[in-house]
Amino acid sequence: MTEETPGFEEEPDVPSGATPEDAAPKAAEPDSAKESGPAGPPAGDVQDATQTALIAQLDQVRTALGERTADLQRLQAEYQNYRRRVERDRVTVKEIAVASLLTELLPVLDDIGRAREHDELVGGFKSVAESLETVAAKMGLQQFGKEGEPFDPTIHEALMHSYAPDVTEDTCVAILQPGYRFGERTIRPARVAVAEPQPGVQPGEKASGADEPDTDEENGGPDEG
Repeated sequence: MTEETPGFEEEPDVPSGATPEDAAPKAAEPDSAKESGPAGPPAGDVQDATQTALIAQLDQVRTALGERTADLQRLQAEYQNYRRRVERDRVTVKEIAVASLLTELLPVLDDIGRAREHDELVGGFKSVAESLETVAAKMGLQQFGKEGEPFDPTIHEALMHSYAPDVTEDTCVAILQPGYRFGERTIRPARVAVAEPQPGVQPGEKASGADEPDTDEENGGPDEG
């Protein structure tokens, strides 16, 4: 029986030609499958989910952009309408003010017209009167009303009325006071004398009861003897 020497451990048998490293016990290799844990989702699925999220965000941005664009367009339209309304009101107020001023000048223009009819428009008064008429015309004042034109109740005011056999419709036979308009606004109608067709008489015919010229000859002349 062989005695073991204390303090010495029995070395494993090493084949001849092997190095000491071969004699060292090999450590157990870790199990990669066990350490990696459970398998995650495939990379393709992750990429598809990311793209879907990005597309959804892009749709939201486009929707918000469309709403903001519509708001801006609506505000721009409202602003344009406001500007047109303000400009229209400004023009209307100006027209009313000018028409009011010209209305106050009409009696003066009537006096000038009467003075011209009586040949009293002479000297410095004539120059001032013509300057005033020129300024009024530049401001847009227009005179209207002529003898012989058809009577229009929207622009004429009848102060006198008569019948005439030589007219086919209500006609202005005399202008008692001219009318004036400013643009499309009539600030004073023309005051006129109106003649209507005489009842029962056609134009060109003589009125009933009119005197007819006497003729000396009838059926070959007066009888002799």
